[in-house]
Amino acid sequence: MAFDVGPTLATQADVAHLLDRHFELMRSQSPPESCHVLPSEALSADDIHLFVLRENGQALAIGAIRTMGDWGELKSMHTASEARGRGAGRAMLAALIDAATGLGLHQLKLETGSGPEHAAARALYLSAGFAECPPFGDYTEDPLSVFMQRTI
Repeated sequence: MAFDVGPTLATQADVAHLLDRHFELMRSQSPPESCHVLPSEALSADDIHLFVLRENGQALAIGAIRTMGDWGELKSMHTASEARGRGAGRAMLAALIDAATGLGLHQLKLETGSGPEHAAARALYLSAGFAECPPFGDYTEDPLSVFMQRTI
């Protein structure tokens, strides 16, 4: 079955549920000073473009782009644990890159964790052309963070 990816609202029930799962997981894996996950209400801001990936109508993954002028930051990339290993995360990332191109962005950046629990995410980003970079925006050096970027 093919995945369907499209814009969504953080207030949609199944999307809100995935966002809550993502928020709780990120908070459990990093101390507050090193955890940059956005609460769901922040994902309704004007500079945020939120997307959901569905299969047979079921929300399996989410991801967002925060626009920052001519570049964007990936935020809240999350694939439901029961959907991992099936290509949903890769499909979500490809859709976000396409959306960023459609928004006229020239670069995507992201922050993710440096620990083993984030190894799969880092591998996914590397396989999609992202490379490590210095901290950007309001981020600072943190041994628990890895910063990455990709030209689009």
